[in-house]
Amino acid sequence: MTLLLDTLSWGLLIMGGGFCVLSGIGLFRMPDVFTRSHAAGMTDAVGATLILTGLLLQTPDWTVAVRLVLIIGFLVLTSPTASHALAQAALADGLRPQLGQGARTR
Repeated sequence: MTLLLDTLSWGLLIMGGGFCVLSGIGLFRMPDVFTRSHAAGMTDAVGATLILTGLLLQTPDWTVAVRLVLIIGFLVLTSPTASHALAQAALADGLRPQLGQGARTR
């Protein structure tokens, strides 16, 4: 049982690290603030959630487990909210999303 738990935990940690690396790459590769905030907010929330879930499987103490669950809940609620607020602030400042070729504007 311990081997299965360790394997699952390491898998979650590696996948979470991969999502965080993809988030960092997305910050450099995306063309404007809207796509960058999406790359940073969404994949970073998923990456951090996977990492914290992997740590949750390794904790022997229930008080640490409760704290990790609270941190996961906080990240799931605040990361998309912050990305949305950033996009709304950019729109209010007059920035517009870059559209690809053939995209229509209203």
